[in-house]
Order: sequence, then structure tokens, then C-alpha cells
Amino acid sequence: MRDHRDVLKRPVITERSTDLMTEKKYTFEVDVRSNKTEVKDAVEAIFGVTVEKVNIMNYKGKFRRVGRHSGLTNRRRKAIVTLKADSKEIEFFEV
Repeated sequence: MRDHRDVLKRPVITERSTDLMTEKKYTFEVDVRSNKTEVKDAVEAIFGVTVEKVNIMNYKGKFRRVGRHSGLTNRRRKAIVTLKADSKEIEFFEV
């Protein structure tokens, strides 16, 4: 069993993800070996909220060249976590 802080890497803050926050959907970059259950347990433990569902997307590394050297960028895994209606919200920015 891994630590919850190892499963969640960082929140994804983009224009689309901030629009989804009004619907209680939060986007995180997660470890590539994690599954939906681990992501759900980590979000509930760290933020003290109740999770309704988790959607996960995998991104392959992009091909890049620097001079004559070529390779792939790191692959990523992104999770969109939907909270239950009666759950409190996650505060990323303190106003």
C-alpha cells in the first residue's frame, strides 16, 4: 500500500478544469501505476471529502528532438474526481 501523497501528484489548473470545479469535478495528475480505487481513497483521506466517481485518462509521451538526439517525453495519467452533492468543496485558492 502506497502513501496517499504518492498517488496524487498535483492538481491540474487549466481554464477547462476551473470551469469543472463549479460542478464539483476536480482534476489531478496522478501516478501512472495508480487505479481508480487508490485515487478515490487518496482524495478522501487528504481533503476530507466524499467522492462519487473517478474518471482516469492516460497520455502517451510525445516524440521530441533536440539536435540529433530524439526520445519521448514522460507519459502522464490524469484523473477527474467527481464529489457527491452533499460533500464540501476542495479549496485550492484561498480568497
